[in-house]
Amino acid sequence: MARNARPRGTARLGTLRFSVSIVPADSFREDVIAGLSLPQKSLPPKCFYDANGSRLFEAICRLKEYYPTRAEIALTRAHLGAIVRFAGPRSTLIEYGSGESVKSPLLIEALRPAAYIPVDISNDALRKAAAKLHRRFRWLDVLAVHGDFSRPLKLPMAQARGRRVVYFPGSTIGNLTPDEAQTFLRMTRKQVGARSAMLVGVDLKKDANVLHAAYNDAKGVTAAFNLNLLARINRELRGDFKLRRFRHYAFYNAALGRIEMHLVSLVRQSVKVGKHRFSFDTGESIHTENSYKYSIDGFRALAASAGFKGEKVWLDPKGLFSLHGLVAA
Repeated sequence: MARNARPRGTARLGTLRFSVSIVPADSFREDVIAGLSLPQKSLPPKCFYDANGSRLFEAICRLKEYYPTRAEIALTRAHLGAIVRFAGPRSTLIEYGSGESVKSPLLIEALRPAAYIPVDISNDALRKAAAKLHRRFRWLDVLAVHGDFSRPLKLPMAQARGRRVVYFPGSTIGNLTPDEAQTFLRMTRKQVGARSAMLVGVDLKKDANVLHAAYNDAKGVTAAFNLNLLARINRELRGDFKLRRFRHYAFYNAALGRIEMHLVSLVRQSVKVGKHRFSFDTGESIHTENSYKYSIDGFRALAASAGFKGEKVWLDPKGLFSLHGLVAA
């Protein structure tokens, strides 16, 4: 079948719609003020994704050191038939953290879903990706939702048909602590229903040198991505961060099984965000991201504790990355 051909029996063009689900206008401000007020200053990873942050992350995904994207695409291509059989015919595909929807076209073309519901915190990235997919797959209902998938969402389920399959690629679940991941999986199961399934990308435990290189690339793109968070605060919240006074720092915390990303203050300084002021000692950091790495059995146990059965798992040829097929138990 030609790429843009309609599935047999489809007599109409698909729709393209946008909606907003729980993106409070002041949530970024609240997250920043609350996070910078903690003894260990921290900010949630969702704060990275303004328009420039989204562009920088897509650039990271193309770096030679950053293996997760290539590995996940390779395993998806290699096991596409089995993944489609797991998802089921004419299902509704719901993608959390869709970004530029780099991986979803593989599934859409093979699965021919009844509808595709991309969800992303970045309105700019969401609109561009949704419009691009709608042009490519003219038969497909693309029902885009600008929202924060870490909170309960109002999804356009009225047009959802068949099995509801949540697609959560890219090891984004690793940004959550195990307790947060369990809560997120439980929330998702409740939201999409008893017949639902999930396809979850999970980064695997591996040599620490490989992990270090992936988060400390030679071109400095990951550093720019991390520092862009401060630039966003300056622009949107009337901050006065001097970016040259901070540096990107990422390391593997073996005891906790996670990569940690920080922004480290190079000097003793005081920074203003709107009417708030925050002090930094030399060497003090803002903890900006975690990326937990799992074993196959470890993630299956986590999913089981949240009400999902690990029915399938697919690996890339080098065993770097995994895609888990979960079903609501």
